[in-house]
Amino acid sequence: MYVVATPIGNLGDITMRAIETLKLVDAIAAEDTRHSTGLLSHLGISKKLIAVHEHNEQQSAQQLLQRIQQGEHIALITDAGTPGISDPGAVVVDVLRAHGVKVVPIPGPSAVVTALSVAGIVENGFMFVGFLPASAAQRRKKLESLQALTTTLVFYEAPHRIMECMESLVEVLGGERRITIARELTKTFETIHRCYLHEASAWLAADSNQQRGEFVLVVEAPLPQPAVEVNQAAERVLRLLLDALPLKQAAKLAADITGAKKNALYEMALKIKNS
Repeated sequence: MYVVATPIGNLGDITMRAIETLKLVDAIAAEDTRHSTGLLSHLGISKKLIAVHEHNEQQSAQQLLQRIQQGEHIALITDAGTPGISDPGAVVVDVLRAHGVKVVPIPGPSAVVTALSVAGIVENGFMFVGFLPASAAQRRKKLESLQALTTTLVFYEAPHRIMECMESLVEVLGGERRITIARELTKTFETIHRCYLHEASAWLAADSNQQRGEFVLVVEAPLPQPAVEVNQAAERVLRLLLDALPLKQAAKLAADITGAKKNALYEMALKIKNS
């Protein structure tokens, strides 16, 4: 099995090795066979296509396993980019490797790496999150689980949810982090814009065209904050509230009661919960 990366937009980004692999295999497993037909036609390649998408991946994995065990060589592609990265492919690879099949990566375009390369991130590494949940409550819950991380966060987002996503990012992560908004990467209307999170919604709202296409959002790690002392009285109130309330609510209420800094109480609450 060959896991083949294909262009995320500009067809010129396909590698020579990817073209040769697609020419030599017996069949190609594709996320959307109609979409992939266009790419293969552009490359002058005609092969049997097997549909492998999110709704049939487990079943298709068994079919591909049988074909490979019968001596065939198969290439796996998605609509754009590298298979298995927020796209079908990971299940297929897992099943095949579990049965001893050799899986060969044919590297190439990746929206994650493409966006990071122009974001100017110089430290702290990054964590690829992918798509956030569509539900506002679940999206907030997911972001809260990432809030304390001191590393760059990379998200994918669809055009119809970009404004809601941006509101959630500001609400949970705060507005002082920098974000790189990478839209329609490698395509005709590619846009790469860097600003602070509190500025992002207004920038998107100012031009509806900037709300179209596929997005990669690179949210930088929070800047280190100087330590703020919490006096004993505030700590005592916080500990009492933590026995009855969720962490975030306890920190906010303790701040209202004592006048101590909410962020400092939140950090202390995290330490108390983890100890």
